[in-house]
Amino acid sequence: MPPAQYPDHRTIPAAPPNRLVREKSPYLLQHAYNSVNWYPWGEEAFSRAGREDKPVFLSIGYATCHWCHVMAHESFEDPGIAAILNRDFVCIKVDREERPDIDSVYMGVCQMMTGQGGWPLTIIMTPEKKPFFAGTYFPPETRFGMNGLPAVLARITRLWKEQREALLASANEISDAVVLQQDFHSFGDADASFITAGYNALTAVFDPVNGGFGRAPKFPSPPTLLFLLRYYARTKDRNALRMAEQTLDAMRGSGIYDHVGGGFHRYSVDQNWRIPHFEKMLYDQALLCMTYTEAALLTGNKSWRRTAEEIITYILRDLTCPEGAFITAEDADSPGGEGVFYLWKNDEIEAVLGKPDALFAMQVFAISPYEDRIPPGQDSGAGVLYCPGKPEKQACAKGIPEQEFARRFESVRSRLFEARLKRERPSRDGKVLADGNGLCIAALAIASRASGDARYLAAADRAMDLLLTRMRMADGGLFHRYRDGEAAIPGFADDYAFVIRALLELYLSTFNPSRLSEALGLHRYFQNHFWDETSGGFFSTADNAEHLLVRKKELYDGVVPSSNSMALGNLVILSLLTGDPHYEKTASELARAFSGAVSVAPSAYTGFLSSLDLLVNPSTLVAVAGSGPEQTLPPMIRDLWGHYFPSVTILWCRNDDPALVRTREELMPVTRGLVAIGEKPAAYVCSGRRCSLPVTDTEKLLELLRGNS
Repeated sequence: MPPAQYPDHRTIPAAPPNRLVREKSPYLLQHAYNSVNWYPWGEEAFSRAGREDKPVFLSIGYATCHWCHVMAHESFEDPGIAAILNRDFVCIKVDREERPDIDSVYMGVCQMMTGQGGWPLTIIMTPEKKPFFAGTYFPPETRFGMNGLPAVLARITRLWKEQREALLASANEISDAVVLQQDFHSFGDADASFITAGYNALTAVFDPVNGGFGRAPKFPSPPTLLFLLRYYARTKDRNALRMAEQTLDAMRGSGIYDHVGGGFHRYSVDQNWRIPHFEKMLYDQALLCMTYTEAALLTGNKSWRRTAEEIITYILRDLTCPEGAFITAEDADSPGGEGVFYLWKNDEIEAVLGKPDALFAMQVFAISPYEDRIPPGQDSGAGVLYCPGKPEKQACAKGIPEQEFARRFESVRSRLFEARLKRERPSRDGKVLADGNGLCIAALAIASRASGDARYLAAADRAMDLLLTRMRMADGGLFHRYRDGEAAIPGFADDYAFVIRALLELYLSTFNPSRLSEALGLHRYFQNHFWDETSGGFFSTADNAEHLLVRKKELYDGVVPSSNSMALGNLVILSLLTGDPHYEKTASELARAFSGAVSVAPSAYTGFLSSLDLLVNPSTLVAVAGSGPEQTLPPMIRDLWGHYFPSVTILWCRNDDPALVRTREELMPVTRGLVAIGEKPAAYVCSGRRCSLPVTDTEKLLELLRGNS
């Protein structure tokens, strides 16, 4: 067996393996040869802690986390620090992506106790899982005003021995506070005023110079951008579109976009979007692909359409496993240091391109210096490519035809890409997660409708087939993680909400009734095992899941929408498709359950607001009835797909296959009796329990939809 390696290609020191060597998580396996005697999360570790009367040292991170690698190299490989941990603590490692329930609970503790959070997350707690100390990264010695890990451990050990009662009292108070944080107060019915309030709050935190929201570090926020696009479509408020446009352009031209290989890095460490943190996460690619696809539909912006296509190229090339599903992430670190794989110097560019094309490249790109991130002794002068201004327009102003600019730019990009392939690339986290795959499948389905590219839909279908065959539990539920042929860890609310949305998007792209049937079945399971019958809303864990400090509900929409925000939109779509009032009733109960929290800080819940818009404002079902070959859609539907109607759900109701008609009408009674007019497909526009007379002319249909939106 070859020696194990970290993502920066350092060989893991040859210590005896600990219990993590039996795990599937790439993150846990990175620590399987640490000097620390790690346990995976489980009863064995907590039983030992209770038996030996020791506190538990919990470390949470993930495989592509730069500072997790740093703390591992500095502390967990250090025999002296490891000896302290092994003597005085029982040590547990958790992959936050495998166990988001554990991470969410204890990250909430850290934020409550310290005012901040991040990874690696460090928690010290009792054998009963009650925390009394929280932090993130700790260096191996005290420096720059930051306590070193040995000093922290010595202080905790002393308190554990000498002031146990005070520590236990603190742990109980913290645990009680965590429970109280989950007390969502209903404000009554949520209405359209919440949406307006959320928009107004966003205008106050918008960065009018650089785009985006807030200060550094600056993250892309797809839920916020998608909300602004929908808000503009509903209200025609030009400022909403301006904020979205400026941010989308800034991110596309920035250092967080990989101009050579496609795809977005995780965030910018500066306010100007110049210097990225170089991880590439599947969920970012999926949600930004959705955002740029929808923005291009709304505006016709060709650059944004190319951005979505380049994101998909990156996903299909670099984040797809042999079985067809999508892996989780690509690391920030490579052998020369963080981000070195992506950095360029002027003389490197000239060596690859030759002087004339290098001059062209330097007219298109700028290089943002990155010397402070290069390890000592490494060659300096390298930097991050970014794209100030809009080079296509600048080229046109200089008399270079757009097609000639595009041809020359692609030649430059492809040669830089081939040259970069010769470098040692960052490692990838090869586990398949149901929630991330749900987002990616949904994004590919949406992009396939917008672009007409059948490859996107084929990739989405193949990934969904793996989820539904290899990641199903015996009782019909979902597993959260799949790796090396093994599916494990019962699914969380995100898994169900995101996979249900993916099935709905696949159905609306293929009109294959099995996709809708699977969505309805998974929603029933989700409703039965995650719904709060007392207060409404969906818990993050199932009713038969492991008991933690608190059974949380997630609502905050950060980089990724929450499970409840996504579920709210799913319920409205299911209501439209089936005509079943139960789904709309549940959606109203969900919105009411969180109305208090949303009313206090509506801009923190932009994914929820987008779904609320579908619930409280008119949403429309367009059912196109007619006959035709199985793989041929009426031109009317393809025309509709070329427009931005975020509150419109479009169906193709083929009437020439009796078996298909029976299946469709069983799943969607609302489609009964819809027929073509003569030989022409006819569209029925339904909203608020009423349907229009059939329309056979696409332009008249578009006018009708614009009036309803």
